Amino acid sequence: MPLLQAEDVQVRFGGLIALDGARLVVEEGAITGLIGPNGAGKTTMFNVICGLQEHTRGNVFLDEREISKLKPHQRARRGIARTFQRLEIFGSLTVFENVLMGAETKRRYSKEKFDPRAVAKSLLHTLGLQGVADVRADAMPTGMARLVELGRALATKPRILLLDEPSSGLGDEESDAFADLLLKLTAEGLGILLVEHDVGLVMRVCSRIFVLDFGRPIAEGTPEEIQAHPAVQAAYLGTPEAAEELPDAEAEEEGVPA
Repeated sequence: MPLLQAEDVQVRFGGLIALDGARLVVEEGAITGLIGPNGAGKTTMFNVICGLQEHTRGNVFLDEREISKLKPHQRARRGIARTFQRLEIFGSLTVFENVLMGAETKRRYSKEKFDPRAVAKSLLHTLGLQGVADVRADAMPTGMARLVELGRALATKPRILLLDEPSSGLGDEESDAFADLLLKLTAEGLGILLVEHDVGLVMRVCSRIFVLDFGRPIAEGTPEEIQAHPAVQAAYLGTPEAAEELPDAEAEEEGVPA
């Protein structure tokens, strides 16, 4: 049973169709990729799932229950969390306080009894941020600040996590460590939907990938199937000859823009 499913999603901005027939499925305990050229509609799809963007057609399901009419905070309380392409953290708060904010928010509406400070401390260790817990978030380099944003999202104890270009600002070694972290999180049952410009990272961690181009779905499948798909090669690379440069599932180099 899919954890999250979006079917036949259409979004119009006046006469512009940003999404047209877009679909995706996210399984529990797995990482699903959503890729496509700049302007393909990936972030718009995220906003539809989270309730930040109205759609003119289509349905969104969480645990096979329709959530399309729920407000953003209602969807969050049902277990959807996200990070943003444009970094969103509380700059005047410390790293610890940012993550604690997520845990405190969860405690306000959850029937579960837990210590928010203990949750925040545990997540800082998981993310390798315990050494900078008392540093103001706006003093952190971009790569580490994205981990702070991730920690705040994880502190709400989501069932599904939407990550919008989370490796931006990370070096090669940091990106490798980040991939290991994502795989560890899904091993604990979390479902992840990943929009990412680093195709090597996507091919390494994702079990299934959905591809958008100009708001329309052009392919879906395993990393191997996506790499061999002619429409994906044409959308990204322009010529059949250039398709040979598409990174394979073991590649760690940066490739197609997301």
